[in-house]
Amino acid sequence: MSFKQKVYDGFVALLNEKVAVLQSDLAELKASIENETKSSVGDKYETARAIMQTRQTQVNLQLTDTFSQKAILDSIDIQVKPIVVAKGSLVKTNKGYFFMSIALGKIEVDGTQVFSLSPQSPLGNKLNGLAVGGEVIINSVKYVVEELG
Repeated sequence: MSFKQKVYDGFVALLNEKVAVLQSDLAELKASIENETKSSVGDKYETARAIMQTRQTQVNLQLTDTFSQKAILDSIDIQVKPIVVAKGSLVKTNKGYFFMSIALGKIEVDGTQVFSLSPQSPLGNKLNGLAVGGEVIINSVKYVVEELG
């Protein structure tokens, strides 16, 4: 399995884990709302229920966002060998590895840290379209594209 495939699989697993946690949170919230018994103090019951429903709405929005991120990641063909930095590129720079896809943070693959980078981010935007040897400066830090995968 290629390093790029391992990176891709790592970020897919990260998103799948996030989906599972959010779905579990939703199930717990739904059960809590259904099990909330009406106390003698009506306002207390209504307030607790409203707080849980607000939290449920927030978790639903996070889940929708995560599914959108997953759809973007699923649309990437990692078999493509890019000649310039583009969506789906694994970019090795003098400052580390970047996977051009969506902003997900970092994972470790075979002892190497890889950052998931959105093409809309400041660094992603500057790297986009560069070939091997291309360089950019962000916040006084110089990034040189050493390899593309």
